[in-house]
Amino acid sequence: MKIERKSFGTIKKTGQEAVLYTITNKNGASVDLSTFGAAITSIKVPDKNGKIKDVTQGYSSVAPYEEAPVGHAGGTIGPCANKIDNGTFKINDKEYKLECNKDNGKTHSHGGSDGFDVKNWNAEVLKDGIKFTYNKKDMESGYPGNVKVSVTYKFDNDNKLHIKYNAESDNDTLINLTNHTYFNLDGAENAEENSVLNHIVELENSSHYTVNNEIAVPTGEIASVEGTPFDFREERKIADMINKKSNQLEIASGFDQNYCVDGYDGKKMIKIAEVKSEKTGIKLEVETNLPGFQFYTANHLGKSAQPEGKDGKRYEKRSAFCIEPQFYPNAVNTDAFKEKPILKKGETFDREIIYSFETDD
Repeated sequence: MKIERKSFGTIKKTGQEAVLYTITNKNGASVDLSTFGAAITSIKVPDKNGKIKDVTQGYSSVAPYEEAPVGHAGGTIGPCANKIDNGTFKINDKEYKLECNKDNGKTHSHGGSDGFDVKNWNAEVLKDGIKFTYNKKDMESGYPGNVKVSVTYKFDNDNKLHIKYNAESDNDTLINLTNHTYFNLDGAENAEENSVLNHIVELENSSHYTVNNEIAVPTGEIASVEGTPFDFREERKIADMINKKSNQLEIASGFDQNYCVDGYDGKKMIKIAEVKSEKTGIKLEVETNLPGFQFYTANHLGKSAQPEGKDGKRYEKRSAFCIEPQFYPNAVNTDAFKEKPILKKGETFDREIIYSFETDD
């Protein structure tokens, strides 16, 4: 395993240097990781013809990651991924108020504008990966507790990327960490609108999803996917499902829904997604020990003045998909959601995501 280090540019806000690490395995497959956001900026894997393809959207320096008005591309999301209604939550009967940075000031999303994906993390080089660490101060971004967080990426010769999340706090707090990589298995250079719709998706362990209100905050209802456009328990093309009549799809302008993981126990790794490109033969499998995941078809890309991506193209609407393992959105405020993203003082948050890449000949 070869690990290289280079400058990724200067962070405008702090003047710090962002560093980019590249892990390359014996197959010539590689993963690029940035200290800014503890982010995945590139995953390059072989297609069915043995040609190396970059399958993740991203940028060629740190500047666009600071400037992009939408995205969180590849970043480590936290302290709490997804939405918190009204930006308020209670722990031990004490109410906390967070920045409402989404839905015209109605929700707190993805840790706010000063979340983990815009922090410059410390990096430790391992023999087969990188361990990023960040120490969040008490009440930073409105969240209680001094929290020590680590994200460890390990890439192996089977083209599997293991992501391990660890956190400890000196006070009860919220922790819900995920990764926000945008994938296009045809190749990330396919940046045009709707370029992800021919991907084939199977979500075999998701028989239920959480129903959203008009601003895409869960109502507390958990519904069966049976007979809905959200039923991917068998292989389906995104194009065959995304335009079906559904108020849930209309709210999000496509797929942007939390799925519930069947068989979840908080420990065992469960396969939650398999996505394939017929064009390249590249297949992505996702496993996790988190209770839910967001399936998102990048419906909000292209709306703003997005910077050019690393291929010199602007990423347009539905040009990628995300699979974001997580606790259910707004779980801290929703009685019906039993699994809460609350980290108790003295306990350890320990969760994992695995992205595995293969080819179908």
